[in-house]
Amino acid sequence: MFVTAAYAQAAGAQSGPTDLLVQFAPFIAIFGIMYFLILRPQQKRAKDQKAMVQGARRGDTIITSGGLIGKVTKSTETDEVEVELAPNVRVRVLRTGIADVRAKGDATKDAPAA
Repeated sequence: MFVTAAYAQAAGAQSGPTDLLVQFAPFIAIFGIMYFLILRPQQKRAKDQKAMVQGARRGDTIITSGGLIGKVTKSTETDEVEVELAPNVRVRVLRTGIADVRAKGDATKDAPAA
């Protein structure tokens, strides 16, 4: 009586390598979808943002992450730029604090049309 019950339990517990692959296939598929839909575009945006911020040069209009709009008056190879917010009001801003860089000819959206 005890021997037959032990054989019956052991017979159903066998699993092959294909069963393991079938169990992990949905997780692999979900990770692949997440990578192509979320991670790759986010990495591309971060790379573009870094290139835009590093390309900020004298005369460009920038918007800081705090919402201040100013013109770059001094740009060096370090991680700081000098920004003129108003006449005779200059501040130093870290490049990481720059949210957007506009070219010299671009007007701000808030500026009234002449």
